[in-house]
Amino acid sequence: MNNDVTLPAPRDEVPHDGAAAGPGEVLLIATGLTKHFPILAGFPFKRRVGAVQAVDGVDLTVRAGESFGLVGESGCGKSTTGRLLTRLLEPTSGRITYRGQDITHASRKQLAPVRSEIQMIFQDPYSSLNPRQTVGKIIAGPMEINGINPPGGHEQRVRELLDIVGLNPEHFNRFPHEFSGGQRQRIGVARALALQPRLIVADEPVSALDVSIQAQVVNLLQRLQREMGIAFLFIAHDLAVVRHFSQRVAVMYLGKVVETGDRTSIYTRPRHPYTHALLSAVPEATPGGESAPHERIRLAGDVPSPVHPPSGCRFRTRCWKAQDECAAEEPPLVRIEGNAEGHLTACHFPEEPTTAARGKDVILDPALRGLEGEE
Repeated sequence: MNNDVTLPAPRDEVPHDGAAAGPGEVLLIATGLTKHFPILAGFPFKRRVGAVQAVDGVDLTVRAGESFGLVGESGCGKSTTGRLLTRLLEPTSGRITYRGQDITHASRKQLAPVRSEIQMIFQDPYSSLNPRQTVGKIIAGPMEINGINPPGGHEQRVRELLDIVGLNPEHFNRFPHEFSGGQRQRIGVARALALQPRLIVADEPVSALDVSIQAQVVNLLQRLQREMGIAFLFIAHDLAVVRHFSQRVAVMYLGKVVETGDRTSIYTRPRHPYTHALLSAVPEATPGGESAPHERIRLAGDVPSPVHPPSGCRFRTRCWKAQDECAAEEPPLVRIEGNAEGHLTACHFPEEPTTAARGKDVILDPALRGLEGEE
């Protein structure tokens, strides 16, 4: 197994429109992206009685060669957003632009040249690989579908990709069940690299893996991103992993982006109360000494149902700063006073830009408050 290999130059085989995007140039833009899943009732389920508002008005920009993190609790719409951006799901409304081309409702034929440039790594390596196909067939599949014939043939290219992701090229004819979870995810990474994409959407690629294996896969993705210049949309609920991997971060809550900015600004100077709550739950430890005390926030209850989200600010039902204005008016995602350039927050009453320990902990959970003897 070789972990220090020379990666191939960006592809010339895959046709596309226009010149290659340079580092920092805008690659993908999502504006007002919305996805509502209808709730049907009656027989034979033809009457619409509501909708699950999984994603509701998301704005995102991903630049060429950058790593962009998307974080939030389970059920906030992260994975749905990733599937919308790769056009695995049809948006209800909004707009998706890839390298200047509107692909929001593009047909299968129109999407053909774009499909090869936007690939996805799925969360569960146990279900994302066809158990009836060999590793060679799985990785070569995208090339065969897109009619790409690399120099040396498909088998040679697959063996190169296996070497790139740290697997033995001689395992070309093995089946997925013969590999561990971490190795299966590497196979998924190799499949995503088969067409030499410009953007990879990684949907919680390490959450199903052992902690000891997570770092190896994240380091692999970082190396690929750095050496091949691939842009990543890294979806995760683990803030420590996102901080290690991503240059810019967006925080989602109940289908909406509530805060976005560069990594340093989000992790050291958060302004939205929900971002403060997320960061307060991240364990911190300093080798050789005690870490500085940081704020302690414990929220009450679960995320509200996306079928009937709260009016105004969707976080207000769990927020310690909520007032009447929060219920009456939805806060816009804008730059507020004290924020760095590009740091946007959607809050009427933003928090102070610090994660230092508060004078008094915010504990909204009644059970925890009673356990700790607080009134």
